[in-house]
Amino acid sequence: MAEAIWSTDTGEAVYRSRDPVRNLRLRVHLQRITSSNYLHCQPAAQLGKDLIDLATFRPHPTASGHRPEEAEEEEVVIGWQEKLFSQFEVDLYQNEAACQSPLDHQYRQEILKLEDSGGRKNRRIFTYTDSDRYTNLEEHCQKMTTAASEMPSFLVERMANVRRRRQDKRGMEGGILKSRVVTWEPSEEFIRNNHVINTPLQTMYIMADLGPYGKLGYKKHEHVLCTLKVDSNGVITVKPDFTGSKGPYRIETEGEKQELWKYTIDNVSSFAQPEEEEREQRVFKDLYGRHKEYLNSLVGTDFETTVPGALRLFVNGEVVSAQGYEYDNLYVHFFVELPTSNWSSPAFQQLSGITQTCATKSWGMDNVAYFSYPFTFEASFLHEDESVGALPEWPVLYCEVLSLDFWQRYRVEGYGAVVLPTTPGSHTLTVSTWRPLELSPVAELRRFFIGGSLELEDLSYVWIPGTFKWEISATS
Repeated sequence: MAEAIWSTDTGEAVYRSRDPVRNLRLRVHLQRITSSNYLHCQPAAQLGKDLIDLATFRPHPTASGHRPEEAEEEEVVIGWQEKLFSQFEVDLYQNEAACQSPLDHQYRQEILKLEDSGGRKNRRIFTYTDSDRYTNLEEHCQKMTTAASEMPSFLVERMANVRRRRQDKRGMEGGILKSRVVTWEPSEEFIRNNHVINTPLQTMYIMADLGPYGKLGYKKHEHVLCTLKVDSNGVITVKPDFTGSKGPYRIETEGEKQELWKYTIDNVSSFAQPEEEEREQRVFKDLYGRHKEYLNSLVGTDFETTVPGALRLFVNGEVVSAQGYEYDNLYVHFFVELPTSNWSSPAFQQLSGITQTCATKSWGMDNVAYFSYPFTFEASFLHEDESVGALPEWPVLYCEVLSLDFWQRYRVEGYGAVVLPTTPGSHTLTVSTWRPLELSPVAELRRFFIGGSLELEDLSYVWIPGTFKWEISATS
């Protein structure tokens, strides 16, 4: 009986390789199944009294010594993007008038060289490479459903163009497309075409001409045996998968005379020798070492590590806004006070700043001035007392809000202070402010017409001054 174990899983398989794809080699074996194949593949039957040896029904060799069925069997080893011409292409490109593109003329020259050297070695098995017209037409005309009147959707059209982002130059294994990195004024068509993630890839088809013997070269008899796709990341997609230990795949032709064919696909790429693997590992090790040195050069040598027992404080802040004040054109004067005990900052570090003058905008019932003024500073604390209860005093941020009028007269609108957060992360702080107020109409008139008012000589008195000494006395 015939070989009953067929491989019905014709889905694609995905592999990943770091080796150059040009080293890929596939062995494709194609054979037509006939009644003589059935008998030829089976062992001789055990003879009995009433049994006849099935070998007597096997066809005998011809006068030339070859069986007729051997012409229906072929095995070819194919490399990546290796061009094997079909009988249709041989007949087509021998006619110079049929050559329209430079690739057509190149194929014509290759076919003429093959004819001079004795003809092509393959008969039924041939290939379509990434540069052939078939590759574009096949993937552009693919349908998503079995409906005869299918209208491709926008997504289908975009996905059909995904694979056609390769270099048109034949024989190249991918590369970097020379295009603009940034398009400052993209058109609507540009946005539509680039909506789908573009991964450059190359495609190759292994085909078979399953026409009757002696009548090869008709497009209707062409069948796809295997589709190979390789992208720039080393991902190899094979459809169907390599045969391996599975049974062969089958193709049943249509028409008046239905024929059954079987074929296998095997990966016969050469394995690397131990010396080559060791050399490759050394190359990768050297490459990774150079990349590590490059990353270290980007970081630089100025990166400091915290000394044992020290605390580093980094603050990236922003003066966002001020609201609820009497006059317009506000600005903020702020500074950070470090506790006197064991706190320090770099000599170049600036612990104070002044925002720009900002006009207010009406927001509900308040007038709000938006500064969006960034500031940054760092400080260090050396922890000398390691007892559990010895927590450091924390830096305090002082703020002074002032207003400026047309005559460059300024007025103090408020004083405020807040302790910086003790936990890392993002925090939003609201500082409540106050100002000294004279209960006199003359003082208010002076503030309005001349400017100026009662001011603090030392802003640290808004909070507990760092110079303040705590003295606790107990009385009985």
